[in-house]
Amino acid sequence: MKMGENAATKNHHQQHHQVFDISLDVPPKAGSKCFDDDGRLKRTGTVWTASAHIITAVIGSGVLSLAWAIGQLGWIAGPTVMFLFSFVIYYTSALLADCYRSGDPDSGKRNYTYMEAVRSNLGGFKVKICGLIQYLNLFGVAIGYTIAASISMKAIKRSNCFHETRGKSQCQMSSNPYMIMFGIVEILFSQIPDFDQIWWLSIVAAVMSFTYSTIGLALGIAKVAETGKFMGSLTGISIGAVTSNGTVTETQKIWRSFQALGDIAFAYSYSIILIEIQDTIKSPPSEAKTMKKATLVSVAVTTLFYMLCGCMGYAAFGDAAPGNLLTGFGFYNPYWLLDIANAAIVIHLVGAYQVYCQPLFAFIEKWAINKWPKSEFITKDIKVPLPGLKPYNLNLFRLIWRTLFVIATTVVSMLLPFFNDIVGILGAFGFWPLTVYFPIEMYVAQKQIPKWSSRWICLQVLSFACLVISIAAAAGSIAGVMLDLKVYKPFKTTY
Repeated sequence: MKMGENAATKNHHQQHHQVFDISLDVPPKAGSKCFDDDGRLKRTGTVWTASAHIITAVIGSGVLSLAWAIGQLGWIAGPTVMFLFSFVIYYTSALLADCYRSGDPDSGKRNYTYMEAVRSNLGGFKVKICGLIQYLNLFGVAIGYTIAASISMKAIKRSNCFHETRGKSQCQMSSNPYMIMFGIVEILFSQIPDFDQIWWLSIVAAVMSFTYSTIGLALGIAKVAETGKFMGSLTGISIGAVTSNGTVTETQKIWRSFQALGDIAFAYSYSIILIEIQDTIKSPPSEAKTMKKATLVSVAVTTLFYMLCGCMGYAAFGDAAPGNLLTGFGFYNPYWLLDIANAAIVIHLVGAYQVYCQPLFAFIEKWAINKWPKSEFITKDIKVPLPGLKPYNLNLFRLIWRTLFVIATTVVSMLLPFFNDIVGILGAFGFWPLTVYFPIEMYVAQKQIPKWSSRWICLQVLSFACLVISIAAAAGSIAGVMLDLKVYKPFKTTY
């Protein structure tokens, strides 16, 4: 899913090593045909490569909850909210693109990561806050992906069970074995040392992402064609409607609408990797100009795809729109097509989990090396021979810490196995600070926009409005978790 992040970071790592070697012998020359102004090898990215990175990074498991989100808001508010989010994402991404260089937009100092941009433009305590939010968000994403993968694995098992017993068995089962299986796979993959070595995993994940999203869209269209009518209402799920959690009350209607905002925010979020993608773009023209065009193209394509998936899913199911679109088709024939889609989700999430967690792994390991540079437990690599391959560098600290991290995310997932609520919380938690607040604050600092000027006031109003939306979305999602905990018992979830 997050191929953009992977490709950008891979490029960054490779260039970093290349530059280190080159700079010892050949100082970079202005106007060199081989090197950019920072001494790194010429960047080759274009509008189209940047757009591809963003689209691949954005379209992922978040698309599965959009039919449910539109179902809570209705035919009027649902698409309207989606358009508003796409506009805000585009606008704040354009502001963030201007922060890639500090000072002059064409020749100023480059910021290679989101954190560097915050450090250059804001500095101080805000850098620590930004880092804390980023890494907590990554931890949360790992939990969300574990839950989503177990749901899809269960859906395949239930589908096959249902067809083997010809509907005579309810085929109830627990999520826990599937979460544990997913965790074991992630423990193995998490031992891949860094981003440079998981590019293939990200490409596979990207292909799988488009596979299941397209199948979900096609099945929605087929179901609407079969029934010959569009389900749903102008105002969304009605008060008194019966769901898996009981009858919907007025209070629940409000909470569920708020949670839907978080789900939509999660589906659109990619600001965390925007600077890294921009660092792959060639110049002239300036990287900011190219990035703004790429953002416009990618947000337009993503919005169209999301509208189709979300609206066709709601049209197919109406008030019964499921939290995860593909599991909602139940045993809709051809059931093997749903099995393929759910398998694609699992494969995609194996890769996406790694792409999201590798920056967190790298951060902790770098911190540990700086803290205890003389500790052999942290710094020593043990050569493990592999037949037909290069020896594997086994690091005991990496082995133990990464394994414990995956175990922790798996246990939390087993305690709170609610895909929709977790997605809503993640969307709410990351949306305002990473997508709105920091880009606006950095832009104001860089452009030296005077306080209380009309432009400053407009930017602050936008930031405040998005903060209110984030708080509402977080409250709705937390209320959803509280409601789910009344029905489910931790470690004993079956359906």
